[in-house]
Amino acid sequence: MRILPQDQAALDLVGRGEADLIGRAVAWSNVNSGSDHAEGLEAVLGLLEAEAATLPASVERIPTQGFSTVGDDGSLKAQARADALKITSRPEAPIQVVLTGHYDTVYPATSAFQSVVTQGNGSLNGPGIADMKGGISVMLGALAAFEAHPERERVGWTVLLSPDEEIGSPASAPLLAELGARGHIGMTYEPALADGTLAGARKGSGNFHLIVTGKAAHAGRAFHEGANAVAGAAMIAAALHGLNGRREGVTVNVARISGGGALNVVADNAVVRFNVRVPDAQSAAWVVDAIGEIAATAPFEGLTLDLHGGMTRAPKPMDASQTALFEAVRETGALLGQAIAWSPSGGVCEGNNLHAAGLPNIDTLGVRGGLIHSSEEFAWPDSFVERAQLSCLMLCKIASGEIDAERLKRLRLETL
Repeated sequence: MRILPQDQAALDLVGRGEADLIGRAVAWSNVNSGSDHAEGLEAVLGLLEAEAATLPASVERIPTQGFSTVGDDGSLKAQARADALKITSRPEAPIQVVLTGHYDTVYPATSAFQSVVTQGNGSLNGPGIADMKGGISVMLGALAAFEAHPERERVGWTVLLSPDEEIGSPASAPLLAELGARGHIGMTYEPALADGTLAGARKGSGNFHLIVTGKAAHAGRAFHEGANAVAGAAMIAAALHGLNGRREGVTVNVARISGGGALNVVADNAVVRFNVRVPDAQSAAWVVDAIGEIAATAPFEGLTLDLHGGMTRAPKPMDASQTALFEAVRETGALLGQAIAWSPSGGVCEGNNLHAAGLPNIDTLGVRGGLIHSSEEFAWPDSFVERAQLSCLMLCKIASGEIDAERLKRLRLETL
């Protein structure tokens, strides 16, 4: 592969747009859009919708599905989420690229971390600037430049920006699955590491909530007439923790036990919340069975157990399609003077969803940054153009056939 004059023209457009790439990401990051902050999500969605309207594409809000959460008292609560934003261009084209991102962050409305500042080392420090409002800006900038390429008609593209990735995509998962099944190549805009390293193989993840119901009683007068749900939850938590080390690569993290009340009352409710990570489908089946066995039998008389949740994201191994796609990205990056490397990750993202639906994808095409999910989250300003040019050139090479999207899709389907 080499950079052709028409490719360079598109890359030059990206370079001339650096101020906009950075400026709009900063503006979006200055509006809180924590996953549970409905007003903030709506505000950011409006900003994204307005920006998307500048592209030669159709723009529509797509309702997300409702889901239930388990309250700390064990009650089930119906939840609704903001709309996803879908941006579509040339759905009839022979090659279809699916680009995804999320506009929610982990920072609640009450967080003290609310705005972007420039640090002494030149990096941008702010909520979501790397994860992933910077990535969304890079994505849209790459698409805008690609639309000036003479071979663009061979490639159709669909963008999905979701409101719930940071909580596991419970509301947008069906939309991701639908797009993943239809596309040839996926491009997702989680941040790369600070040195530009991409995530390769990813583990799968599951979130579980086990409701423990006991019987209340006076702790002094009638202790033996009660059944202590908190004590039962602690015993169950220990059993769950005991699954660690029994199968390579599988981890079970007991994150929280809630429930109980006054010290002189035998607790009649508790909830055990835990996350699992697995390297492959066989390990996922093993841990789900092991959890089921633990949840099937109460640790002592008088308790009932009710398990909710499950595997939310399948593992994303480096199969033949992923390996071939990464090599194509590495070669594309080399044309730009970018050394592309990748390493496995225990983290999960929308790339897991897309891969499970049959779509080979690169899921860390966003800005270079780090310390995400903390008040020290940062992104490097010079990475905005760098990463947008990488995506733009990938799209150019998909359009020319130098990145063979149909072959990559076939390789993925062969492993399903």
